[in-house]
Amino acid sequence: MNRSYLFVPADSERKLAKAGDIGADALILDLEDAVAEDARPAARRLAAEYVKDRDDAWVRINPMDSEHALADLAAVMPSAPAGIVLPKPRSPVDAVALSERLDEIEQKHGLGPGQTAILALCTERPEALFTLHEYAGATPRLSALSWGAEDLSAALGAAANRDEDGNWLPTYEMARSLCLLAAAAAEVAAIDTVYTDFRDLDGLLRYAQNARRDGFSGMLAIHPAQVDVINAAFVPSRAEIEHAERIVALFDENPGAGTIGMDGRMIDRPHLVQARRLLKLAERQES
Repeated sequence: MNRSYLFVPADSERKLAKAGDIGADALILDLEDAVAEDARPAARRLAAEYVKDRDDAWVRINPMDSEHALADLAAVMPSAPAGIVLPKPRSPVDAVALSERLDEIEQKHGLGPGQTAILALCTERPEALFTLHEYAGATPRLSALSWGAEDLSAALGAAANRDEDGNWLPTYEMARSLCLLAAAAAEVAAIDTVYTDFRDLDGLLRYAQNARRDGFSGMLAIHPAQVDVINAAFVPSRAEIEHAERIVALFDENPGAGTIGMDGRMIDRPHLVQARRLLKLAERQES
């Protein structure tokens, strides 16, 4: 399970050369916002060449309703990226359309059917928030949902998306929560959005720790300095692991019990589910 996804402009040979040594669990080679339109042909060639040698490289294409999406896919898919990041979907229908196109390209190039995963940035258009529940069962390629505040606030004409203390304003907190709920309903990973002040590593650590607390399993990064902080925040502590192991052990010893007392508190089945999830997360991070 990926904790950190680092965006890398696909048109920058210098940044691509450095990206692989930063320690991100996954790289997202960006063909969308980070690349000017006239630079996209060259960026596609660089991305395709880079992806050939890695199994952790994703590509953010342009939106499915743009004139660039199919050209992006045609350029990079023969190199077999780990996945495609889908920006600005109008609804899960766009994820289904992308999946169908990937079916055709994988077959054409002899790639394993269904091997290319999809991460959808599911809240970047206002209308998208009304159909998030439809990601459940939309396509087996869907492996994660993330969200974005910048495009959403631009679409709304909002002057800001955070208050003076740096907290999300209600509309964006709602979008974040809906993304988390939609990911849980679809049984895929929930990935929190970027922390835009890349100089504020203390603030990033607090944000990332809160994201894991809330149920997100990873986070997007826009700067190499953010990667180590994010990775550390999404690793359960030794104390958390030991606590979870005790809960699992108690229920193993009492298989018919619905609730069990532990340390003066009543522990029930939802605690067991959460403990198993935490241990699974810890196990994945160690592998």
